[in-house]
Amino acid sequence: MALYLIGDVQGCDSSLGRLLDKIDFSPSRDRLVVLGDLVNRGPGSLAALRRLQALGDGVAQCLLGNHDLHLLAVAQGVRKPHRLDTLGDILAAPDREALLHWLRHRPMALREQGVLMVHAGVLPQWSADQALALAGEVQDVLRGPHWAEFFLHMYGNSPDQWDEALTGAARWRVIVNALTRLRLCTAQGRMEFESKESPGAGVPPGYMPWFDVPGRATAQDVVAFGHWSTLGWLGRPDVISLDTGCVWGGCLSAVRLGATAGERELIQVQCEQAQVPGQ
Repeated sequence: MALYLIGDVQGCDSSLGRLLDKIDFSPSRDRLVVLGDLVNRGPGSLAALRRLQALGDGVAQCLLGNHDLHLLAVAQGVRKPHRLDTLGDILAAPDREALLHWLRHRPMALREQGVLMVHAGVLPQWSADQALALAGEVQDVLRGPHWAEFFLHMYGNSPDQWDEALTGAARWRVIVNALTRLRLCTAQGRMEFESKESPGAGVPPGYMPWFDVPGRATAQDVVAFGHWSTLGWLGRPDVISLDTGCVWGGCLSAVRLGATAGERELIQVQCEQAQVPGQ
């Protein structure tokens, strides 16, 4: 049995199908984890959701990314669709409610075979255990009776730093922003959300990629994430970055994990461009 991690699909269902064919994925033999952003900006968001839901939780686990949360917020009327969104087929689907129910029950973080998996990042103060526990707090809200109200308070960049004393909506907002939006932060964990280019293109003074913060609490863990398409593939002993820009005409990437977290095989398929950067 093999475990595959897959980067941001973003509604590129045909690419996902080709990737699964390339790795000869078998639901009776293999398992996969998609690292968030299942939907949006690609042409097949509805098909991607249906494909992943049909595999079942015992075969496919899918993390929640910022685009997945956006879909839930739009469906509730809390957010207006963005002009580049490709969510209309989901919102008009006869199985819309079943798909949205399934989506909001997805995890915010997982740990499998010694790898901590998130969509975007982990604040430097958080250990792997703490990140999983905090993810669980948001999961409980999303799966609870007042989940729709959560989206009224989810959006915003403040607070931009973790404080254990935070409660309620402010606490959940920091957790969501870290797990689904984080790219850069200071050594003290203050988050920055405007910069989306690769680290080589320059970062604001005092900021750095979250995984390069000296002494971060997850330094001894392996963390797998997506979200940062301009960063692309990064395979360090402590980091696996898997958003390789499928929706922008890059690749859709999977990593096959071996018996240990250090045993990895990268598999990619080239994707048709669905969005043009800067539009």
